[in-house]
Amino acid sequence: MLRQYELVDRVLDYDPQADEALLNRAYVFSMKAHGSQKRASGDPYFSHPIEVAGILTDLHLDDETIATAILHDTIEDTVATYDEIERLFGPNVARLVDGVTKLSKIEAQTESERAAENLRKFLLAMSDDIRVLLVKLADRLHNMRTLHHIAKPEKRRRIAKETMDIYAPLAERIGMYEFMKEMQMLSFQQLEPEAYESITLRLAQMKEGGGDRIAKIASGLKLLMSRGGVDAEVTGREKSAFSIFRKMNERHISFEQLSDVMAFRAIVPTEEDCYRALGLIHRRWPMVPGRFKDYISTPKRNGYRSLHTSVIHADNARIEIQIRTPEMHAEADFGLAAHWTYKQATRHDAQVSWIRDLVEILDTSDSPEELIEHTKMAMYQDRIFAFTPKGELIQLPKGATPIDFAYAVHTDLGDQAVGAKLNGRVVPLSTVISNGDQVQILRSAGQTPQANWLNLAITGKALAAIRRHLRHAERDEQVTLGTKLYEDIVRRLPAQIGPDALTHALQRLKMPDEAHLMIAIARRTLSDAAVMEALMPGSAGADVAAVPPQSSAISIKGLTPGVAYDLAQCCHPVPGDRIVGLRRPDAGIEVHAIQCPVLAELADRTDEETDWVDVSWGDDSEGATARISVMVKNEPGALGILATIIGQHKANIINVRLDTRDTRFHTNLIDVEVHDLQHLMRLIAALRAADVVSMVERV
Repeated sequence: MLRQYELVDRVLDYDPQADEALLNRAYVFSMKAHGSQKRASGDPYFSHPIEVAGILTDLHLDDETIATAILHDTIEDTVATYDEIERLFGPNVARLVDGVTKLSKIEAQTESERAAENLRKFLLAMSDDIRVLLVKLADRLHNMRTLHHIAKPEKRRRIAKETMDIYAPLAERIGMYEFMKEMQMLSFQQLEPEAYESITLRLAQMKEGGGDRIAKIASGLKLLMSRGGVDAEVTGREKSAFSIFRKMNERHISFEQLSDVMAFRAIVPTEEDCYRALGLIHRRWPMVPGRFKDYISTPKRNGYRSLHTSVIHADNARIEIQIRTPEMHAEADFGLAAHWTYKQATRHDAQVSWIRDLVEILDTSDSPEELIEHTKMAMYQDRIFAFTPKGELIQLPKGATPIDFAYAVHTDLGDQAVGAKLNGRVVPLSTVISNGDQVQILRSAGQTPQANWLNLAITGKALAAIRRHLRHAERDEQVTLGTKLYEDIVRRLPAQIGPDALTHALQRLKMPDEAHLMIAIARRTLSDAAVMEALMPGSAGADVAAVPPQSSAISIKGLTPGVAYDLAQCCHPVPGDRIVGLRRPDAGIEVHAIQCPVLAELADRTDEETDWVDVSWGDDSEGATARISVMVKNEPGALGILATIIGQHKANIINVRLDTRDTRFHTNLIDVEVHDLQHLMRLIAALRAADVVSMVERV
């Protein structure tokens, strides 16, 4: 364990202006506060915060951050209070300690809720001051280094999985690759112990068999660059066991089939030397296609810069080489911490702009599972680079679509997207963006996010924004539908109600406001009888059969199919059909055509869960999807004739499916968008008149 003077000397070595008295006070206070507490290893608990502080001195962080590391467990695990920390160490240290403390004091019913709440508070705290994240990462790293002392295997696995899923990606996102690699390695050791042991043994055997092969290759690289006039410091190593394990899984190959288990790093004086060294290497050995990445001209989102290439060395061995300057190397190891300005809460917004995306996800996620899913998406996936028409660089995960690009630029642009141009060519929103594409989003003020966009978007920010809009739209439409049902309930009461009746009803039903009541009516979590009884006690009577029948049809005009109500897929009703609604508890109204066979089946049995609602399309309602079955002659061009007739009648084909086929005829099920029943009937009549058509019927 670090002694008091050793810790202070470490800080003063890189920051002579550090507040020595602050560090000494923090050391003594923490030691007294933790007292006789012990860790799972049997060591004094006080050793943990001191080791965390020691890790942060390696990053050359400011005195307030070091003091925070020393004190980070005092509020959580001792009798020390926030006010006491603020009085003795100042408001900045108190705020940082409180920020780290909030991340750990989580008591939730389920593991997903606990993890989500932990993550939620973590993101909010680090968005206020990134030093909270630096302290927490160092805290987690030391806990992982001592994880083997915990007796319960399930607890070790839970902590390791949380580290792998959340903390290692966070370290990667701010460019702290050394933290990330060690966390991944220690987590891998707990989560996949057999694989870890097997790969580690293979690496050891390979090292023994190959002797000083890595040193020889490194020496050869250095000599090559020296002869080319580039002064380089070259080091080599085997890749980590976790990195190898991940590649084996991604490529579905065995250890023996891996050809690139060695990695080398060349540190050269200047950026120009990076490209000169790259040229020397590519002239000497053939490059592996698709393995060259220039992170100097296009840095990673976390600010990481380096040249990466893989070449085929002697004996057909693939080796990976990274080329960077000393400044790039420091940034690659310590990321954001390499830029920290002492005594200033300086944030490098260019590097941590992704934090704003995470905080936006906090505001839009509706459940713990959704929050964790979206946050992992924002932190994890491999990146590609795309450009706006003005040349601005946008980083996206592989597989991203124009929807993701639009939301990455601005939420309003994403909400209004109707199409896109990729490299000047108009493409649908489902098109996958390739690395280096120029993307222009086509927008319309009348557009709103669509439910099917959830199948197109892959970024957490886009998915969160789409789901937020759909939730709000669903709520608004359910309030509208519930209001219509409520007005009918009021008309069915035996007498007119007074102006205060609704207020009293909300109190009796324990509803917070009118909107919640309308949603409960629309989703039938409250029965009509219960609402009547709350509005006018005694009006519903004890017998459900005594409840007056619906007085008028409820219009669904202006509501969106799939939001406030659903058009049944068994009968595909269109405007003009006589319709009826089925309302089940905690579900939207399901609208059926009156002749639907499903209704006949329900009428033959008693179903207390189902409530029948008289609904109507409303005046001038139009637009729905109908399904027709068309039997045509089995001859060339038959489907083309069908498509031509449908197009001439201004109907739109949504889906075509071959249902049956024989030597003379085949039957197709076609889903078409039509205005109303009359439009559909005209289309069916036109199809029946065609020579290639044997039969048409609506299904």
